[in-house]
Amino acid sequence: MKNILIVSGHPDLNHSVANTEILQAVGKSLPHAKIRRLDSLYPTYQFNIEAEQSAILEADVIVFQFPFSWYSVPGLMKLWIDKVFVHGFAHGSTAKIGGKKLIISTTTGAPNALYQKEGFFKHTVEDYLSQFETFAALCNLDYQRPVITYGLSYVGRDEAKIAEQKMIAQEHAARLVTEIEKAVD
Repeated sequence: MKNILIVSGHPDLNHSVANTEILQAVGKSLPHAKIRRLDSLYPTYQFNIEAEQSAILEADVIVFQFPFSWYSVPGLMKLWIDKVFVHGFAHGSTAKIGGKKLIISTTTGAPNALYQKEGFFKHTVEDYLSQFETFAALCNLDYQRPVITYGLSYVGRDEAKIAEQKMIAQEHAARLVTEIEKAVD
């Protein structure tokens, strides 16, 4: 099996139902995958660039797992991308990461209906994710089909809602594992 790196960009997994459940489920299905929780590794946002770049170099498949935040990645993951994927390492004539596969895995709070051309946001999540297609092209990464789950809102965190969120997250994790397995074949 090829080396799989999953980078969790959730800013506080201790207060997450869905993203925590996704990471746990994927970790059980793919126990050899390396999961890096940026929130626990870097609570002060001071990254160990060498360690992060080393983890990326070892990976054949890179997964960005995050809650969709302001139509992109959360600030923690954005800063991590800015600091780690620098010229000379990730892109440019001396780039070192070309040929790896990139999978975007994200969850939204709002339902799918709002992320339609005729919906409230006037764009699909895929429209917003086009930045990662460009990112992948710049870094010579093979951009894979994203895994998106909608409607995992924080509203109503009673036991029934939490159980529903966990079930939806398990379904997301199963789809993500399928995409990872396709990428490593």
